[in-house]
Amino acid sequence: MISSVSGTRPAAQPTDYSQRPSYATTAAASPNSPDQDAKKDPALKPADSKATDKKTGQLSESDIKVVNELKQRDTEVRAHEAAHMAAAGGIATGGPSFEYQQGPDGTSYAIGGEVNIDTSAIPGDPAATLRKADTIRRAALAPAQPSGPDMQVAAAATAMAAQAQVELLQKNQETQNGNQDRQGSQINLSA
Repeated sequence: MISSVSGTRPAAQPTDYSQRPSYATTAAASPNSPDQDAKKDPALKPADSKATDKKTGQLSESDIKVVNELKQRDTEVRAHEAAHMAAAGGIATGGPSFEYQQGPDGTSYAIGGEVNIDTSAIPGDPAATLRKADTIRRAALAPAQPSGPDMQVAAAATAMAAQAQVELLQKNQETQNGNQDRQGSQINLSA
């Protein structure tokens, strides 16, 4: 996601998968289940148990699926923010920042991110503002799948470009009118 320097970051409520109950705790419904017995005496734990054993690094199938999804999301987020950075060039106010979520394997994965850019107009220079608005729009739309906030930044850049074009036209008209006024006040003294 791309955001302006003065923009606010949308609140996200990530799920911390490390706090999710393991299969062993949820499957212990019957009083004499193998997982229930394993809780009482670890030596009785079945060899083919799918329960998470964080000490040995083994994860349940559901935890492996979650880790794979988090890895995929991490890759997507990092590529998305890298596209913003590449297109933003000098208007980025720093590197990308990421929002992380801890997976069941204890690793933190990027699940969201943003690149802050300077979206202010350049005072007194509508041509430069027009160029900057174009860069902002390109940076916002650089990822393959721009987010909602990315689309809002692109729309604001389009509005900024339109305003800069109006100012540029006014400036050009004033320059032309100034030249016409000077031409009209010249006196032809040739005889």
